[in-house]
Amino acid sequence: MNLKKIQSALTKLDLDGWLFYDFHNRDHIAYRVLGLDFNKPCSRRWFCFVPRAGKPIKLVHAIEPRVLDSVSGKKIVYRGNVELHGGLREMLSGAGKVAMQYSPNASVPTNSLVDAGTVELVRALGVEVVSSAELVARIYSTLDAHGFALHAQAGNKVQGIKDEAFALIFNAIRKGKKLDEFSLQQHILKRFAQENLTSGLSAPIVAANDHAADPHFEPTSENSRVFKKNDRILLDIWAKVNAPGAIYYDITWCGYAGANPPAAYVKQFDLAMRARDEAIDFVRKALAEGKTVRGWEVDKACRDVIAAEGLEQYFLHRTGHSIDTSVHGDGANIDSLETQDDRAILPNTCFSIEPGIYKNGIGVRTEVSVCVDGKKRVTIFGDVQRELVTMQTQKSNS
Repeated sequence: MNLKKIQSALTKLDLDGWLFYDFHNRDHIAYRVLGLDFNKPCSRRWFCFVPRAGKPIKLVHAIEPRVLDSVSGKKIVYRGNVELHGGLREMLSGAGKVAMQYSPNASVPTNSLVDAGTVELVRALGVEVVSSAELVARIYSTLDAHGFALHAQAGNKVQGIKDEAFALIFNAIRKGKKLDEFSLQQHILKRFAQENLTSGLSAPIVAANDHAADPHFEPTSENSRVFKKNDRILLDIWAKVNAPGAIYYDITWCGYAGANPPAAYVKQFDLAMRARDEAIDFVRKALAEGKTVRGWEVDKACRDVIAAEGLEQYFLHRTGHSIDTSVHGDGANIDSLETQDDRAILPNTCFSIEPGIYKNGIGVRTEVSVCVDGKKRVTIFGDVQRELVTMQTQKSNS
């Protein structure tokens, strides 16, 4: 736990402290921030209060008294409810406003982890409970120079593997060989291992034709199709260097297994690109002018471009997500659809911009990983797709 960083953030946000709570390993954020072992069973409730100044205070059960021993500070041991309530009262004495993993109206679902009853218990002590979502973003989703360097390193490798994947599809079609979606996905995973990359517990999306109209299509040996001439292709590839502190790189590219894509497909993809670029420009310009940019505002800037063409109903998901050591990170998401993410885009953070349009069996998505440095400058490492990849534009690697 970086106590100094947490207390600095508490001061900036004018909070008296951050109250962590867990029972049965429900709150992964608490374990990550406090540096605890998430795989160690937790059969009794514990609390840990990190004040704006001073040492943390821990409240643990008598049969699991060492569960928070890796966190320095005073320990209070309880047995039953009476002692639990008394311990909470003691540890929160003098605190007026504290953050918990709570989200009003569940507006940030990833931060909505503490149950309503526990929030009520804390409020009954006269303490105001606010969301820790902004704290989590500041503590866990801000990146250092090492993280950005590893992000760029992953980007170079992911972009190369993406190019290889398109070449494999086109070469197989030229030579009359069978290559299906699942086999290509497994090849990409093999290349990740060779390049010391990992995609975590999930695998890249490789989709052709109407499969690409399912934003989270998962190819399997059973549902996979062989690529053929004139197929529409979508590749969504994410990975990070397999090293501590590494940051994910996440892209989606679309292509066509022929020389001249159908006009309707080109038009749909071009609209998605325009929306993507509008969102990037919106962030770049607002930050350059010293404005605070919130996740929902970026989503709206992107979504408005698609809505102006009457296709907003076919944009099924948010514009993007936070990226850190997890591909879906704990910072601000680019979202005014699924939630109203009011969190600010902070310096030294990363997020995706990935508008998609899924209409009548045609699915397109274009995704970049956007980095904002300490001076609020916007950077995108690697190539940004400007046209559909085709058998004419992609060189053969045979």
